[in-house]
Amino acid sequence: MKDIIEKLLVKLGEDPKREGLARTPERVEKSLKFLTQGYEQDPVKTISSAIFEEKYDDMIIVRDIEIFSMCEHHMLPFFGRCHVAYIPNGKIVGLSKIPRMVDIFAKRLQVQERLTHQIAHTLYDTIKPRGVGVVIEAKHMCMVMRGVEKQNSYATTSSMLGVLRKSLSTREEFLRLVQKSSF
Repeated sequence: MKDIIEKLLVKLGEDPKREGLARTPERVEKSLKFLTQGYEQDPVKTISSAIFEEKYDDMIIVRDIEIFSMCEHHMLPFFGRCHVAYIPNGKIVGLSKIPRMVDIFAKRLQVQERLTHQIAHTLYDTIKPRGVGVVIEAKHMCMVMRGVEKQNSYATTSSMLGVLRKSLSTREEFLRLVQKSSF
């Protein structure tokens, strides 16, 4: 990968041998491997490692999960917040496993729409809750730094499954709860 990055620097008109760029290919390789480490991790295995029998049947929300990902179209970052809710059906998952799953999917080349869908469906398929809701709000550097150059725009995506899709009142409860400010 270092050779490719060095060639890219040359194509951009840079001298990869100059002092400030001498270690850039190595740094970029290390950075890209970190930013895409989600390919080497299994989100289902992560969630499955902490599933517990529990009769709790009200909504559980983990909100304001920070996300950092890379747009697959331009390989520029997008970042923001993810809110995940589910209504158990006899099983709960350890709370820390939800942000871990989010990170696994976010650390892949992504589009926000797919990321939202993957999080919702993985949780729904793995623990079989009565419903799942996921909302992601993110700022995309491909829209800020290039293209339309809109510095204050955010994209919001959602995925609702089960009772969060079918029941308007349940969906509204979830959306109302994720709009509240943090404590």
